[in-house]
Amino acid sequence: MSDSTTAEPPARTPYPTWTAPPGVTPRRAWAAFAVLLIGAFMSLLDTTIVNVALPTIRDAIDADEATLAWIISGYALAFGLALIPAGRLGDRFGHKWVFFTGLAIFTAASLWCGLAQGPVELIIARVVQGLGGGIFFPAVTAFGQLLFAPQKRGAAFGVMGAVIGVSTALGPIVGGLLIEALGDETGWRWIFAVNIPIGVVALVLAATVIPAVKAGQKAATDLVGLLLLAAGLTALLVPLIQGQDEGWPLWTFLSLAGGVVLLVAFWFWESALARRGVVPLVPPRLFAHPQFTGGTVLALVYFAAFTSIFFVIALLWQAGLGHTALESGLVTIPFAIGNIVGAATSDRLAQRLGRGVLLLGTALVAVGLAAVWLVLELVPAADLNNWLLLAPLLVAGIGNGFFIAPNARFIVATVDGKDAGAASGVIGTVQRIGSAIGIAVVSSVLFAVADLGSVGDDIQAAMQSGDFSSPDAAAASVLADHFVPAATTALALSVAFAVISFALVWTLPKRVSLHGAPD
Repeated sequence: MSDSTTAEPPARTPYPTWTAPPGVTPRRAWAAFAVLLIGAFMSLLDTTIVNVALPTIRDAIDADEATLAWIISGYALAFGLALIPAGRLGDRFGHKWVFFTGLAIFTAASLWCGLAQGPVELIIARVVQGLGGGIFFPAVTAFGQLLFAPQKRGAAFGVMGAVIGVSTALGPIVGGLLIEALGDETGWRWIFAVNIPIGVVALVLAATVIPAVKAGQKAATDLVGLLLLAAGLTALLVPLIQGQDEGWPLWTFLSLAGGVVLLVAFWFWESALARRGVVPLVPPRLFAHPQFTGGTVLALVYFAAFTSIFFVIALLWQAGLGHTALESGLVTIPFAIGNIVGAATSDRLAQRLGRGVLLLGTALVAVGLAAVWLVLELVPAADLNNWLLLAPLLVAGIGNGFFIAPNARFIVATVDGKDAGAASGVIGTVQRIGSAIGIAVVSSVLFAVADLGSVGDDIQAAMQSGDFSSPDAAAASVLADHFVPAATTALALSVAFAVISFALVWTLPKRVSLHGAPD
């Protein structure tokens, strides 16, 4: 299946015998896949659309810094944890109705988010929304394999990769437009509520257009493993998000230690299930392949770098520099354009360069983010503007487009063909967990350096100095002085993640089959 740096496995048929599902013509297959991609677009748009609304949400419902991080991380964590069990349920009961159920939960939770009256309620609603997204998303990949012949899957998954990258990159722009058009109080609620009409239409189309194809597998769900994994990751995320806000008391370190213990227990439980012949949530045999282990870490680290930059830029531009949500969203337009260009050419480059497309992608992301960091380090806060970040974010966006579409294909190619489905599920989960951890770590660093607790005293001191004509001018200067160094430090961490990602790409095979998803 691949030209690996290790010895070649015995030759085998690259794809099993495939026949089209009953009544599914190529035209209907693409129509059904388009409906599935509507759901994918909505769920991934919601990973970044909220970023530009965070300062507005903070003021509207009196949310603290930890709440802002939970709004992003809680969604990503729930999304990631739902992926593997949802895929198993789809194999057993049919992916159509699992997709329908998850999309219904996601749409209802979007309404709940839009109506939330307090921080805790919004966090819970976001977790439920992420759970719904994680339930329906595996069906997109599953139908990509069920609806299309192997030689057509490359095109299908190329389109899917473009949708993933573009939806994530467009989130801040769409969010900024909604807040600008509808105002702060109504606009942030419509960032969630906009999913409702789209979701209702998608549900109707899903019921009528998507065929009822059943994989026919009787897969176990491994609830104990899921609970151990969820508890372990939550125990790690809670102190990472809450620790800075609460001054790192003893319980935060105990929680971190407890999270490690739970994750070790999860690994032993999965190994025990595998020895008994029971299908575990994460098959340990996958990690017998060093290349897969490296690829898994790559997925974790890259998504930690990629998702967190929108969080940092949104808070810097609005809370630190006093720009509007739309102006904050417009900053990311070069990234979105670059992402579209990169995603559109990634499949062709992967055929020519093999693993080189991932190396090029991560290198461009690292260079682009390093350039953003350099701008923040050297340019005074009063002189910062969109134009200074245009070229760096365009470069980073192109690199992201090169990476997003083909990365899972190269990672999954490191395992045996019979494990490709399980490997795909693990990679999807790790990507979302990486997003959650990235936001948790970067937000902790950002707010630690910003030291917002001293802002009030600093504004008062600035006014007493006589250097400012009004309290607003003093406040703007002080906030910039707090947020610019904080954002610079946080972006340095994202650059480090991107550089590590570049190094980890070398663990992957040089070339893989480019016909599409794993068989």
